[in-house]
Amino acid sequence: MAFLSDIFGRVGRVARGQANAGVDAMEDATFEATVRQTVADMKTELNNVVRASAMAMSNYNSLQAEYDKYIRQSQEWKGRAGMALDAGNEDLAKKALAKKAECDTQVNSMKVSVDNAQATSEKLKQQVGELKRKIDEGERTAGTLVARKNAAVAQRKVSEAMAGVGSADNAFAQLNRFEQTVSKEEATAKAFDQLANAGTDNDLEKEFAQLGTHGVDSELAALKAEREKANQPPPPYIPKELAGPGGPRIIDVKASEKAGA
Repeated sequence: MAFLSDIFGRVGRVARGQANAGVDAMEDATFEATVRQTVADMKTELNNVVRASAMAMSNYNSLQAEYDKYIRQSQEWKGRAGMALDAGNEDLAKKALAKKAECDTQVNSMKVSVDNAQATSEKLKQQVGELKRKIDEGERTAGTLVARKNAAVAQRKVSEAMAGVGSADNAFAQLNRFEQTVSKEEATAKAFDQLANAGTDNDLEKEFAQLGTHGVDSELAALKAEREKANQPPPPYIPKELAGPGGPRIIDVKASEKAGA
């Protein structure tokens, strides 16, 4: 029995997990509508609270009106008793004071109830006002959340597209696969071309072409030597009197300077 209980417990967790995942997916797909509905539910709850508060405050208003009535009647009977005394009719004054006492009894018995109803009414008004402020704030927050959600989804889609991930039919990823396929075909074609040309007369043609390049290299070397010779500076000038029949003489400059001195 314990084994079966464990199995059923695990199955239940899996089912609840799948159900929660499904609900999360639905909420994600309908995020804006869900947020708006949440605010609408808050407003509906506010209306229910307002109606209940209005009924409670209405009861307080009725109780307060009755309380005020007995206070007025008490004041009126007191005034009548005074009028009777002024007229010299004490019996009538006593009857008026008796009525005043009945009104005072009602006032005293209702005072606690009226005070409690008044405190409850004030508290309900404060709570309704606070709830209204929270709903207004929630409505503004809902608009901000929807805008942030839409921006985040758009940014995620752009990032997924640039990274080549996301949906299976991503256009960028498909284009990369096409490029890889073409590159593979080009490499295969080049390999077959190399195999086809191996051992053919093309190799001989390449060898003879290389022999022809030696003549060009020789001409280039000769041209370089000719230009270097042309660019050499001219020999120094030698006066005729210093040049003898056998060519220029080498003169010791220092000795000549001494002789002249």
